[in-house]
Amino acid sequence: MPLVNIKSEIGKLQAVILHRPGRELLNITPEIMADLLFDELPFLDEAQKEHDNFAEILQKQGCKVYYLEDLAAESITDESIRQEFIDTYLQEADIAVPREMHLLQQYLYSLNNYDLVLKMMEGMRKNELPLYNKTTLVEMTEKHSFFVAEPMPNLYFTRDPFAFVGNGVSLNHMWSVTRRRETLFGRMIFRYHPLFRQENLPLWYDRHDGLSIEGGDIIVLSDKVVAVGVSQRTTAAGVMRLAHNLLTSGSGYETVLALTIPKSHAFMHLDTVFTMVDRDLFTLHPQVDETLEIYALTLRGKEIHTDFLGNDLQAVLKRYLHIPAVRLIREGKGTVMDAIREQWSDGYNTLAISPGEAVVYDRNVYTNEELDRYGVKLHVLRSGELSRGRGGPRCMSMPLRRLDLD
Repeated sequence: MPLVNIKSEIGKLQAVILHRPGRELLNITPEIMADLLFDELPFLDEAQKEHDNFAEILQKQGCKVYYLEDLAAESITDESIRQEFIDTYLQEADIAVPREMHLLQQYLYSLNNYDLVLKMMEGMRKNELPLYNKTTLVEMTEKHSFFVAEPMPNLYFTRDPFAFVGNGVSLNHMWSVTRRRETLFGRMIFRYHPLFRQENLPLWYDRHDGLSIEGGDIIVLSDKVVAVGVSQRTTAAGVMRLAHNLLTSGSGYETVLALTIPKSHAFMHLDTVFTMVDRDLFTLHPQVDETLEIYALTLRGKEIHTDFLGNDLQAVLKRYLHIPAVRLIREGKGTVMDAIREQWSDGYNTLAISPGEAVVYDRNVYTNEELDRYGVKLHVLRSGELSRGRGGPRCMSMPLRRLDLD
């Protein structure tokens, strides 16, 4: 089997990419946390313990865990790649003062490859710059600016910057400016890492395409059908671009289902309201019904055609997955209010590691009880700190390889 093979959401998970939260979480302050897409300040030490537990759960089930920071560092195999990595990072870091950029460049070149990657992720505070004394008006008046280069605290949600579909990858263009630099690490890995270089991965989407699309909105339903959310962070134009690239490339995919969901921070991505747990079992937040419209994008001749399918998700899933019935887990034993509350901590964001077996957060009691009632084998993850970033187990993982379903 190739290194990259994602033809379902539920095939036995064999390899995954994670990012262990690092010091970038220490660079979130109350004043800037909204800009960095956080609602709270996580406690790094406990977040790392919880994330280590997450990795351990996956490893005990026979899943190989690759870390984003390791892969990025291992991609720097010669000095020209190192220079390209640093130069691109600096170009995209939105550094206003040329002297600060020069000093940061010198500092980055002094680091070994692994520390270089971690510092890029962590961000650079002004007071960390060696030999830096403020001399210009701009430097002296930026009293409330802490950073030369801002941190990337959302990186532990590895689902979003890129998404593997089939034997290729969508290297995404992120919705928010603060997350757009995250895709640089994927770009370097897929271009230069020895494991991926030999794969010659098809690129279903490029980070410079300019239309926002994020991995949390991409759900691989089968080896023929991909669902994509039209959401706060993925535009309809982005879905059309992905569909064109995927359906005209000989990928084997025949249909892209576009699902409209509420455009709000509480819903964010399709996978925060809808995930696949088994061949016929899905989680679905009840409030999705308020805005749900389903469209099928298919290739006819050389053109992509769009057909409106209505809003009956069960009927659409039965039709396109060729199954006799579909079970949807909604609010469970609680009420819609409980569903809303648990959706805020990603109760609907399950990570299937094989058919009918999933990783979930411990705090989502009602949703977990309902999953258990449907016979799902649950691996329950402590989540007091990880959940503060508004993402669940699926958000924190980028499956690299799954076994094909029979």
